[in-house]
Amino acid sequence: MDPARFYHQVEQRVIELQDQISQLGSIATVGGERLDATEAIQADIANLTRQVADASDKLPPYDQKHYAEAIKRLTEMLNEELARLHPKPRFKFKPRTASAITADPKNDPRLLRGTNPSGSDATVTEDVVGALPNVSGGKSYNDEISRSEGTSGIRKPSFSAARTVDIRDHEGLHIILPLTAAKATSSGSLQNMRNCVVDMSEPAVGKASFANLVIRDVDHCLVVAGNVNGPAHITGVRDSVLVVSARQVRIHECRNVRMYLYCSSRPIIEDCEGMKFAPVPTSHLSQDQDPTKNQWDQVDDFKWLKADHSPNWAILPEEERLPEDIWNGTVKGRPGLGPKDILRETGVLLD
Repeated sequence: MDPARFYHQVEQRVIELQDQISQLGSIATVGGERLDATEAIQADIANLTRQVADASDKLPPYDQKHYAEAIKRLTEMLNEELARLHPKPRFKFKPRTASAITADPKNDPRLLRGTNPSGSDATVTEDVVGALPNVSGGKSYNDEISRSEGTSGIRKPSFSAARTVDIRDHEGLHIILPLTAAKATSSGSLQNMRNCVVDMSEPAVGKASFANLVIRDVDHCLVVAGNVNGPAHITGVRDSVLVVSARQVRIHECRNVRMYLYCSSRPIIEDCEGMKFAPVPTSHLSQDQDPTKNQWDQVDDFKWLKADHSPNWAILPEEERLPEDIWNGTVKGRPGLGPKDILRETGVLLD
């Protein structure tokens, strides 16, 4: 293990976690998204703690102390932010003392997905998206995606009455987000997709960029994710092509993925194999993104601590990169071109 390389990786991860903690307040609570982000941060802190412990016999005492203090500060910062976002109720006289369990922010019932803190059966009238339960006055845009099919065969869910974009549980569809979804970019989520072409880029530009993005359990898909002002968490993607622009990118348990990336910090992979990286296509580079500051090729593999290059990722050769006419034409769709045709033209499907 190279102590200098390990030091750089830990410092980079601490900075990214600090940034993620500071952005928790911008993540919607609808559908448990803030809870998911909180749990992801807690898991990352625990993982970082384990990595430091595993490497302790190869680290000088000063570095060990430095890492321990940094992790302690992260934990304190997270606890303080959770307390700020979910303050304890004002003191009220009660027959007996409330359980200390509910005082812990991570056990706050308001954070639990699908629960009602009052214990009543009152229904929520707030608009919902994605796979959230259908409630009075709400709308499931995933049902709309499944049912509707325009003359072109492309699904264009409006998300006009939603605050977040949540697309999930689809197979064999071509989905393009229209500009009407620009008001729903407080967060983005794409989960459990198979053999799909998904373009989320049109509404997620400029000030309408996603605050954060989650891509999870995606298989044999082409995804153009749009711009993300904060972190992008990508987990369980297999045999796919992704286009992502984000401040931070964390990639877990992915296999055989070609990623066209703009990232203003060093991308991080863990438990991945067969990852290939290229810079984001010119057509998807926004005016405020400086190509010289793109760290798409500065990937850190947190499970590879040796000094030599990780075998789990590589640069996608230029001759294998998709040309601009594919991004500007094929991905947008044309008459007679179905999702499988697009996936074949982009090399996602090989049959």
